[in-house]
Amino acid sequence: MLALLLALAPLPYVGGPAPAKPLPQEPLPTLSLSLPGLVRANYLSNGHLEAAHLVLEVPKDKASPSSLLRLAQEALGQALGARPALGEVDLSLYPSPYRGPEDFPLFTASVPKDRVREFLALKEPRGYERLWLNPGHAPLRPLEPVLEDRPRVEGPTALEGRERAFQLLQSRKGPRGGAIYHGNPALPYAALTFDDAPHPLYTPLLLDTLRRLGVRATFFVIGRNAEAYPYFVRDLVAQGHELGNHTYHHVRLPGLPEEAIREEFLLCNQVLEDLAGAPPRYFRPPGGRFDRTVLRVARELGLTTVFWTDDPGDYAGLSPQVLETRLLAHLRYGGIVLLHENVRATLEVLPAFLRLAQARGLALGPVSSLPLALR
Repeated sequence: MLALLLALAPLPYVGGPAPAKPLPQEPLPTLSLSLPGLVRANYLSNGHLEAAHLVLEVPKDKASPSSLLRLAQEALGQALGARPALGEVDLSLYPSPYRGPEDFPLFTASVPKDRVREFLALKEPRGYERLWLNPGHAPLRPLEPVLEDRPRVEGPTALEGRERAFQLLQSRKGPRGGAIYHGNPALPYAALTFDDAPHPLYTPLLLDTLRRLGVRATFFVIGRNAEAYPYFVRDLVAQGHELGNHTYHHVRLPGLPEEAIREEFLLCNQVLEDLAGAPPRYFRPPGGRFDRTVLRVARELGLTTVFWTDDPGDYAGLSPQVLETRLLAHLRYGGIVLLHENVRATLEVLPAFLRLAQARGLALGPVSSLPLALR
């Protein structure tokens, strides 16, 4: 009986080849604006809400708080003038020259349509809770584009064997070693998880989609993203979603000194606790890369490491049709679904996927509600 149940709830791989290089994603639609320092102005819709994200670079001599606010207000006005249907405009202002995701913004804001007048009336950047002004923070290490494909243990062969054994034992005795590999394969529930939150274009669209569908999930949050966009993290909590630790800088942890691993956990924990009022319970290693030290340090800090059973590779530039097929092919009782919140195809496929899961009699929700052992 146990063998049959395990066959129905495939375990995650430990080991295996490196993930394939992602295909380029379909370009996002853009707004045509005339703004100094405009890097990009994209917009997107989930069928109900249309949101835009504007990225601007600002010379050092124009980076005072009041100047940043005035530029953000000008950008907001132009965006709404170019596309009145926008239900939300999100703004990220970076020091010039803008180098990419490794940079840290000077100023961010989120302006829903019903708060446009309030934002435009601001005389200085305070008194509006959906605005963040960098107090002088800079990243300690760069973001790494490690992709969550298959969980990979780095270390001796014996450690890989131990991890496989723990996966099998979990179905009978619950989690071992502070890690969750899958849920109870006899019960009709799977965990829905999203990595790399928050994102200033996708988070409001994804939250709106999940709210309309009446589904909650676990979001594994990058600490530096949460710091720069704190209002989105508060939105996640207010709508009943669960926060998990995805490190502060999104870095490959194996090979780092133990004190650096601990720092990645603690920095992210502190940001999330400050925003949510409680520290996170769960952790997911970027790229699924882990070793004995990573698991031990997470456990010492009270974090349970969460892996996955259903990863369709949404980051790889898949068409919505291929993504939906892959999701459903691995969806099982006791599964843990891994998606990334900053992928257009994920946003498009999610409503149909959740309806099909429901048609199979399978409920999806946060990791904390996942039954873990047969008992």
